Amino acid sequence: ELVSCVGWTTADELYSCSDDHQIMKWNLLTSETVQVVKLPDDIYPIDLHWFPRSIGGKKQSYAESFVLTSSDGKFHLISKSGRLEKSVEAHCGAVLAGRWNYEGTALVTVGEDGQVKIWSKSGMLRSTLAQQGTPVYSVAWGPDSEKVLYTSGKQLIIKPLQPNAKVLQWKAHDGLILKIDWNSVNDLILSAGEDCKYKVWDSYGRILYSSQPHEYPITSVAWTMDGELFAVGSFHTLRLCDKTGWSYALEKPNTGSIFNIAWSIDGTQLAGACGNGHVIFAHVVEQRWEWKNFEITLIKRRTMEVRNVINDAVDLLEFRDRVIKASLNYGHLVVSTSLQCYVFSTKNWNTPTIFDLKEGTVSLILQAERHFLLADGGGLYLYSYEGRLISSPKFPGMRTDVLNAQTVSLSNDTLAIKDKADGKVIYIFEALSGKPLGDGRPLTHTTEIVEIALDQKGLTSERKIVFIDKNRDLHITSVKRFGKEQKIVKIGTMVHTLAWNDTSNILCGIQDTRFTVWYYPNTVYVDKDLLPKTLYEKDTSEFSKNPQIVHFVGNQVTIRRADGSLIHLNISPYPAILHEYVSSSKWEDAVRLCRFVKDQAMWACLAAMAVANKDMATAEIAYAAIGEIDKVQFINFIKDLPSKESRMAHILLFSGNTQEAETLLLQTGLIYQAIQVNINLYNWDRALELAVKHKTHVDTVLAYRQKFLEDFNKKETNKRFLQYAEGVSI
Repeated sequence: ELVSCVGWTTADELYSCSDDHQIMKWNLLTSETVQVVKLPDDIYPIDLHWFPRSIGGKKQSYAESFVLTSSDGKFHLISKSGRLEKSVEAHCGAVLAGRWNYEGTALVTVGEDGQVKIWSKSGMLRSTLAQQGTPVYSVAWGPDSEKVLYTSGKQLIIKPLQPNAKVLQWKAHDGLILKIDWNSVNDLILSAGEDCKYKVWDSYGRILYSSQPHEYPITSVAWTMDGELFAVGSFHTLRLCDKTGWSYALEKPNTGSIFNIAWSIDGTQLAGACGNGHVIFAHVVEQRWEWKNFEITLIKRRTMEVRNVINDAVDLLEFRDRVIKASLNYGHLVVSTSLQCYVFSTKNWNTPTIFDLKEGTVSLILQAERHFLLADGGGLYLYSYEGRLISSPKFPGMRTDVLNAQTVSLSNDTLAIKDKADGKVIYIFEALSGKPLGDGRPLTHTTEIVEIALDQKGLTSERKIVFIDKNRDLHITSVKRFGKEQKIVKIGTMVHTLAWNDTSNILCGIQDTRFTVWYYPNTVYVDKDLLPKTLYEKDTSEFSKNPQIVHFVGNQVTIRRADGSLIHLNISPYPAILHEYVSSSKWEDAVRLCRFVKDQAMWACLAAMAVANKDMATAEIAYAAIGEIDKVQFINFIKDLPSKESRMAHILLFSGNTQEAETLLLQTGLIYQAIQVNINLYNWDRALELAVKHKTHVDTVLAYRQKFLEDFNKKETNKRFLQYAEGVSI
């Protein structure tokens, strides 16, 4: 008889249920198949879901019990050994789906009677969330277990558990929707319909991808745990797709319709429940990693092939267990298997560093130049490339299983993590100690943050972080949080994807229809008007819709188009050389380079870099080259100032930091200059306040004020000025 549902207990053990009333257990390591239990003849199973494994922070190695929904309107709680622990009358007609939430504190069931019900862990009814006139075929919990997504004919509905909260509903398909899935890491929704299409949506109901119509209705869809891939099942069809929708592989197994797909916990294999009574197993192979002149392919589950494209040398890397995750960057390949982690240097493939893993299932590997980060269900671990554990950062309410490359960023000295509970907060840690950075306060933005990235080079004290928020605005701010709050400055709009360069602090991104490179993002803190001149822009209409930046290594940017093909873009190598000269204070070389290249953007970058490093001679040359005469004049004025402190203060003024400039002048006792600065900026009240406070130059302030008013034919209305004007003869 047909197999209706499947579910994994461990990475290698699967349970399947069928209309022949049997529950079978499959062990992939020993290739044994055992009947666990024969159900009563009136129970036809429809859906199965294992109780989640991570409860209250403790992670069990396997699931203990599962919920089974059946055609007689009941759901059954069954232990791993097959003992029926409880049967609950739930719906009139068949119970079409049952799902535990991520914490295991609630169960949602949906049925042919059009009802969506929430139950407690022990099977007591908590609430009826929704009622409608048509059957609900599929249901999924939202990432934070506070919303439920369910089908209603051709519509999808997201309903929060809180009463009176806003319900989101939209038409998703032209036929009945048969299956949905909602991923907790990337927050994306999959839907499959009788219109023979599958679609990817974000959690606001905006469509991100719609497939071509297939020959038959799509009967199942399922995300992997980490949200990077999903699988699609139809009649004699199994497809593997990227999260952006394009297809990696299409298989045509002789299975009938695939009614249910379950991914194993580590995301390396899946099982499908087939209409002809088979259970199909599939393994993901042939993932590829590229970096500079190396390309690495996973050719079998335990074997990688390394190819050096310069001399066509091929190395085979054999592993003891199956490969779960891998990452290739900064001259190192990091591979995690089910029990161990291997670190290879690209200079020598024969002697990897190997260390054992506590948890096993690594869900994320992130690399920086000096170290790398592993995330698994138990925590975050920072290792050096020699395999030494450096630190293990923690923060309250941390859920490591929902982190991905968009929500975590690592550089040589800093680690940044977006908070899952409050999407506006970024936690920042010192990499080497694992402690929160600076005064320990996280960075907070006004709206929800979608993606974050730290720059990779330069001094620790100048580390910058950029992030994209929900409105697709790109912001930059400085990470070091001692003393003064650095402003969060917006530097781009409608940014879909971004990447920092690996060898210099150059940022690239795609905003709207333009590919943009910010050659020197720090410009916003030096001379904000200069920023547009330091950009490089290129039209991206040829990249089709929704391209993603894969990486930005050297002066090559790799972009993946929506259909999965890769495009390589080369940007000018000169800005990176300029960064290098400036970081080692070779100002003459930098000027020579700009004169050779004759590019406005280069001069603009040099001008900003020179001011940031207080090298005014170079700044003057650079500003002159881009025709900013007023700034050249001001720089000349600064150079003629008598004391070092006043020069410093005027450089701060140049960058718009008036408060700091004034403080510096007052500290060094240059009261008159501090007053004059405020007069020049028309901060009359502050100028008068300083004059009165230090009992000096009150008459000067009043004289300037009077001249200002005469120039504009105005009368004095400010009470404080009137009060002092009476007592002082000018």
